[in-house]
Amino acid sequence: MIDFLVFLRRFIAEPGRVGSITPSSRFLCERMLSRINWGSTDVIMELGPGTGAFTQSIYQNIRHDTQYVLVERDAQFRSMLHSRFPDVTIREEATMLSLYLEELKLGKADVIVSGLPFANFPEELRAAILDEVQSVLAPGGLFITFQYSLQLQAELQERFCWVETDFTLLNIPPAFIYTCRNGQK
Repeated sequence: MIDFLVFLRRFIAEPGRVGSITPSSRFLCERMLSRINWGSTDVIMELGPGTGAFTQSIYQNIRHDTQYVLVERDAQFRSMLHSRFPDVTIREEATMLSLYLEELKLGKADVIVSGLPFANFPEELRAAILDEVQSVLAPGGLFITFQYSLQLQAELQERFCWVETDFTLLNIPPAFIYTCRNGQK
């Protein structure tokens, strides 16, 4: 209930940055994370974790030596995440992924999970974030995101060699899930 209230307050305060009035459901989390091969994931990044709906599942599934980086712009969400996951690295800007990986002396990301509300972003910001995602994602790596419309589908299909679209009604609101593989088209 606390997460719901925090999400609602943050959505009201900044609807352009927070894409929903409620955290993602466990059904959406399970569906989004089902394609990840945890045994071969050395570096995973999560963009826009909010209060940590996906973070908890990821944290429970990663190997002890997997490098996990959260990228959350909202200070209140960052504070909550830091108290819940004190040993996870947290950064602020999704347009600076390559800098963060370099600073942390990590290679490319094997998986990037995103809860960012791309439909709310100006085209330039959306493009800048997706450019960063592509630049830091390992060949064959997965970019997994969800949206509440199909607006992002064509752009993802232009950028990634493989895009699978899924849908779940078991989320408020219902969500489209995009699983994208990095590589040559």
